[in-house]
Amino acid sequence: MTLDKWSNWAATSTAAGQRTKRPRDPREIARTITDARAEGRSVRPLGSGHSFSDIATPRPPRHRAGAVALDLSDWTGITDVDRGSGLVTARGGTPLHQLNAELDELGLALPNLGDIDRQTIAGAVSTGTHGTGARLGGLATLVRALELVRADGSILRCSPEENPEVFDAARVGLGALGVISTVTLRCVPAFALAAEEHPLPLDEVLRDFDRHADDNDHFEFYWFPHTARTLVKRNNRLPDGEPTRPLHPLRSWLEYRVLENELFGAVCRLGRRRPGLVPGLNRLCATSWSGRSYSDRAHRVFVTGRDVRFLESEYAVPRESLPAVLTELRAAVRRLEHPVMFPVEVRVAAADDIWLSTAHDRPTAYVAVHQFRGMPNREWFDTFERIARAAGGRPHWGKMHGLSAAQLRDNYPRFDDFLRVRERLDPDRVFGNPHLERVLGE
Repeated sequence: MTLDKWSNWAATSTAAGQRTKRPRDPREIARTITDARAEGRSVRPLGSGHSFSDIATPRPPRHRAGAVALDLSDWTGITDVDRGSGLVTARGGTPLHQLNAELDELGLALPNLGDIDRQTIAGAVSTGTHGTGARLGGLATLVRALELVRADGSILRCSPEENPEVFDAARVGLGALGVISTVTLRCVPAFALAAEEHPLPLDEVLRDFDRHADDNDHFEFYWFPHTARTLVKRNNRLPDGEPTRPLHPLRSWLEYRVLENELFGAVCRLGRRRPGLVPGLNRLCATSWSGRSYSDRAHRVFVTGRDVRFLESEYAVPRESLPAVLTELRAAVRRLEHPVMFPVEVRVAAADDIWLSTAHDRPTAYVAVHQFRGMPNREWFDTFERIARAAGGRPHWGKMHGLSAAQLRDNYPRFDDFLRVRERLDPDRVFGNPHLERVLGE
């Protein structure tokens, strides 16, 4: 069938008139790829469209005649479980919310998650999706094996023992090496989290940032620009067997659905119509935050529903530079021509050894800036990018940034090794698109 029009979640990237295939097994995936290659077309897995960048956009690179959009929504679910080792294999098109539910039924869980669960597991791994936790890495660090459908239709299995060089590249592979058919993840026994959320002054959070990060299993905070206030979130594991205390359904509906989505959406729309009100509206939002404590199954605590549409850029900076980056960002907000209507989010992660991971070889702090959809964002995002780059920052692969391959190479010691593996697996750039031409080169 033909894709009339595709758009990602934030409507920052679109494509129209591309052929769409919805395979149901690896043979059909392989046939889609080989047919497209023979016709001079590229292939791009759509995932869930939750990347803010053009990374998933089904548009052909310059040297190919057209693009095929690969919809893996019929290729989902867990295929294999080893309870003794905690190894679980899932099909690449499985969305995280489905994977979390199936793992919970098995008495298992992912040890860390972000706050959105709409992404497919293949897309989340490929773009370096992460949660927060000073002793924990992103989702790609949980991967123990991958199956890639290559440009010639063959299936390549990789792990630390089997094709280890491809494994090092493909765990955060940007969809540039092949289509991920299955992912094998190291899971843990299901667990519960105790959540504590309360406002704190930004200066206090920055002063004690390392203590907050090190003393909690999962720590993050949100800062509303044009204010000096934050919302701090601490999630810590409950001892096994301790009963949980979920939020009452009415309070959960009121706070998450009404206040954080419907009311906040209305405030954002007002700010979009009347930009001069934005600083005051941000102060109102910040002062309306109240503390809450509850506990629940881990994936229910990690994940928050997001209905208000926004644009996002995120950089990973060396953890020790976080206070200076936020201080400079706070000063820059005062000089912006256009005010910022959305909060800044800060998270942490442990160092890892994945070639294109944003946390490669260093403890990391993630700073994500946002703007409500339809409001000017270029000045804010460019200002943020300048500050983050000066601190040695690396942009999130699935979020908005302006860097090219030449600029990114300096941030990744194994960048050229990744390109070498790509050249071996996909010399014809069957899996390419214009975005990959920019960030990886032709």
